[in-house]
Amino acid sequence: MKAAPFAYHRPDSVKEAADLLDEFGDDGKILAGGQSLVPMLAMRLTHFENLVDISKIDELQSIDLRDGQVRIGAGTPHAFVGMDDEVADSVPLLALATPYIGHFQIRTRGTLGGAIAHADPAAEYAAVALALDAQMEAVSSKGTRQIPASEFFTGLWETSLQTGEILTAVSFPVWGGRSGFAVEEFARRHGDFAIAGAAVAVELDGDDRIARCGIGLLGLGSTPLRGGAAESAVVGRAVGDLSAEEVGTLAIDGLDDIPSDLQGSAAYRAKVGATMVARAWTTAISEITGASDA
Repeated sequence: MKAAPFAYHRPDSVKEAADLLDEFGDDGKILAGGQSLVPMLAMRLTHFENLVDISKIDELQSIDLRDGQVRIGAGTPHAFVGMDDEVADSVPLLALATPYIGHFQIRTRGTLGGAIAHADPAAEYAAVALALDAQMEAVSSKGTRQIPASEFFTGLWETSLQTGEILTAVSFPVWGGRSGFAVEEFARRHGDFAIAGAAVAVELDGDDRIARCGIGLLGLGSTPLRGGAAESAVVGRAVGDLSAEEVGTLAIDGLDDIPSDLQGSAAYRAKVGATMVARAWTTAISEITGASDA
């Protein structure tokens, strides 16, 4: 099957792209890396009269450390994010998540902003953005606004981006102190969409109590989710008083939209999800303490 006919536009700047989207309204769609949109168009799961290709806009491809945050241009390919030393040092969760994204061909063409704006429930970068309280930068012909990751994902393949807005950058906070990070996910085969997964960030204070915790969940709802119940429950507690299994269970408890499909029932996904959280928690804590059975 081939995509239905559409008009193709390739602007040279963000401003030009925003003006085009303003002109086209609901009939316009951003094309970034195309690794999600193009297959959907080819299978005729969606259609737009106008595609605005932003893949050649240089100002959207950047990685900058500033003011305690790493700001990454939305057009930066996954492969660049995964290979960048500054990202690995400052936002380890991104570097850890990148190898789970499809195969190397997809990581070469796909972009950070495209993956996040697509808002797939199993998207690795979306889970990282939630866990770290990232900020999304959206630009339209009317100006620029900042959107917290917690307010960005609104439904299946839906975000709070308004008609005419372009996701231009994502800023990830740099965690200092005694911090540990880990990503775990389970898929039928490497490169498949995750059945369930977790991105975990933990910071301990000087008394080995949980000072801060972020847990992003993959494949466990209609949108990327955050394990808020577990985050709230562990902060302030001594790390030695917490078992990984308890954290995993807390992260999944209260989720009421776990999907059932050909990959597994809701109960199966919940069990796998709790295990992925537990494994990621163990690795993150071990990174800080050097323990093998935290």
